[in-house]
Amino acid sequence: MLIAIPDVLDDARLGEVRALIDGADWVDGNVTSGAQSALAKRNRQLPEESDAATRAGAIILDALAATPLFVAAALPLKVFPPLFNRYEGGEAFGAHVDNAVRIKRGSDFRIRSDLSATLFLEDAHAYDGGELVIDDQFGEQRVKLPAGHLVLYPASSLHHVEPVTRGCRTASFFWVQSMIRDAAARRTLFELDQGVQAAAAAMGQGDPAVIRLTGVYHNLLRRWADC
Repeated sequence: MLIAIPDVLDDARLGEVRALIDGADWVDGNVTSGAQSALAKRNRQLPEESDAATRAGAIILDALAATPLFVAAALPLKVFPPLFNRYEGGEAFGAHVDNAVRIKRGSDFRIRSDLSATLFLEDAHAYDGGELVIDDQFGEQRVKLPAGHLVLYPASSLHHVEPVTRGCRTASFFWVQSMIRDAAARRTLFELDQGVQAAAAAMGQGDPAVIRLTGVYHNLLRRWADC
């Protein structure tokens, strides 16, 4: 399931994040690459242990927890601390698949990467190119969202970032281990949740049908969740 999630960061939070990262020291993006990715990756990145990355990442994690659509779609068990990258001057990231397990360096924190996420931090009109291109069951999906918007997609997807030919593409990226390992079950729960929310808006939270549907959702979540 590929889903765009708008307004994860409002203007104030976006400004806080950019103020922290814009003046920081950026390094070669291959500091976090696996062997396959290193062959295809040309960009810059904030060191994950840097103060700027840690503080900006904390803002993003708080925003994610307050974004109902993200929570409903991902059903997160763990979120890898957000990382930050930049592309300009023709930089790109060739086709690759993200590592199945991500380990935070210098710690015992690790996750199974069920979902990948890119949070766009640059106005889409400020740069040319830089589309995130994801191959899924419906073909090639090209994603370039406004600043503050996020795309969530299966970490198992083959994907790449097109060369940036004008301006600078700045983004945050991270991975999610979901409580629901099975992608089909996760999609079913998301669609059921959205249906329950629509029914509640139309009929009220106290409507017997809404109550029964809510019970079905939680019983399926109880059956499938690994937490």
